[in-house]
Amino acid sequence: MTETGAVRPGPPGALTRLPGRVPPLAADAALAAALFLVTLGPGRVADDTGFALQTALVLPLVWRRQAPRATFAVIAAAAFAQWLLGVQLPADAALLVALGTVTARAPSRSVWAAALLTEAGAVLAAARWAPEGRFLASAAAMTAAVAVSALLGANARIRRAARAERLARLERDRDERERRAVEEERARIARELHDSVTHGLSVVVALADALGHARPADASDVTARIAETGRQALTDMRRALGLLQDAGPDAGPGDDRRSPPGIGQLAALCERMEAAGLATRLSVDGEAAGIPAAAQLTVHRLVQESLTNALRHAPEGSRAEVRVVCVPGAVTVEVTDDGRAGGTRRPGTAGSGRGLAGMRERAAAFGGALEAGPRPGGGWRVFVRLDPWSSP
Repeated sequence: MTETGAVRPGPPGALTRLPGRVPPLAADAALAAALFLVTLGPGRVADDTGFALQTALVLPLVWRRQAPRATFAVIAAAAFAQWLLGVQLPADAALLVALGTVTARAPSRSVWAAALLTEAGAVLAAARWAPEGRFLASAAAMTAAVAVSALLGANARIRRAARAERLARLERDRDERERRAVEEERARIARELHDSVTHGLSVVVALADALGHARPADASDVTARIAETGRQALTDMRRALGLLQDAGPDAGPGDDRRSPPGIGQLAALCERMEAAGLATRLSVDGEAAGIPAAAQLTVHRLVQESLTNALRHAPEGSRAEVRVVCVPGAVTVEVTDDGRAGGTRRPGTAGSGRGLAGMRERAAAFGGALEAGPRPGGGWRVFVRLDPWSSP
């Protein structure tokens, strides 16, 4: 409602459009025509004056919803003219319809003015046309009719306000769902970028460090691996951003831009880690073909992040082991490194602090809880069990 008490319809939108609904103007025209025919008959409209008053009383109802106050004013003026001329017509009922419309749609001050004016007209009509000795009964009956009309209009006003509130709530809920979907998508992209870019840069840094100590005969091989790792990182970044394109001239051997990495690409991942200086052994038990692609991507990213952390934090000479077990209804992932004592810690950049948090979010999406912590004999262990078929 506005400050003056008017109820205004909400803005047009997908939730406010009702298919198959009769246009208001057509419905009101049908109402006016029906009332005109019902109140028009022998002995009711005696001459041209009566017919003109009949028309003036009923015709404005066609525009009652578009201009409720103007409609009421015109009908009230016609009713007063009818009273002055002494022509009694059943079409006076149009004034009650107009009052109900004003009550339902107009500001509160206009409602009170229309109700008082209609009640005054009811008293005047009872005084002029009530049978002798029946003034009070006639006035009471007409007052009751005025009250019922006003109450019906007030009820329509409340229902319209409740419907507008429901529609507004649905609009807010829809907007909230869309906002959450956008936030979830942004978080997913952020995780993808963190995992792929951090992994690629960590491997490139490790290979670049090794290049400084490599023999000339091995330098070209190390340089090729740096270039291949950089291309793979760019591919993963494009995929994470949804900017998938056909393979270009910078695509590496076996590069597949159309499908996300999964369990089948873990061997290539371990080879890159091996080349970067982290000896890695991979073991995959069970059949991975039936596991959903989204779950396989999660397994790949969990292993990738775990190995990247081992490459960054474990001393040189450390060894890592990856074990993936695919059983009916679940996938388990375990990544360990021995953190070999006496080794020299690798130079590199500090982590972003988002690694473990992102891994836990990925695991939770498939009903898993990530376990990460130091091993009793030294080193680090990451373990998670996923249930791909129970994920939303």
